[in-house]
Amino acid sequence: MGADHGGVALKDELLPLLTDRGLTWKDVGTFGSEAVDYPDIAFQVARAVAGGEAAQGILICGSGIGMAITANRVPGVRAAVCNDLYSVRMARAHNDANILALGGRIIGSGLAREIVTTFLTTPFEKGRHLRRIKKMEGGCS
Repeated sequence: MGADHGGVALKDELLPLLTDRGLTWKDVGTFGSEAVDYPDIAFQVARAVAGGEAAQGILICGSGIGMAITANRVPGVRAAVCNDLYSVRMARAHNDANILALGGRIIGSGLAREIVTTFLTTPFEKGRHLRRIKKMEGGCS
C-alpha cells in the first residue's frame, strides 16, 4: 500500500480494513501531508508486486491516474484506476489487475472500502481473458 500527499488520508483510513481481513501488508508511505513525488511511491509498490514480494498492491493519489501510469511501466504489473464497483470487478475478473489505484480526491472512505474489498475478493475468470492477458504481456506487434 502506498499513497502520495493526495491519498495519504484515504490510505490511513483503509489500512485497518486490511488488518481486519487478516492480511499481511506493508505501508510504503507517504506518512504526512507534505508534497511527495507519486512515482517514487508507485515504483516501490509495483516492484514489490512484480517481484513476488506482494501478491497485490494498492496505490492512492489525488486521481489514481498518475500512480497507475507509473506502476504500469513495471513489467508484470497490471494497475487499474477504479473509483467505482463495476470497474474494480472487471479489472479483477477480466484483466487480472494486480494493483488497484484509487483517487483520494474523488471517492470517500466508505466507497473506497467497498472497492478494496471487491478488489481483494474478486477472482480472475481466466478462460478467454487469459489469452488476452498473455497478449498484453507480449507487447505491441
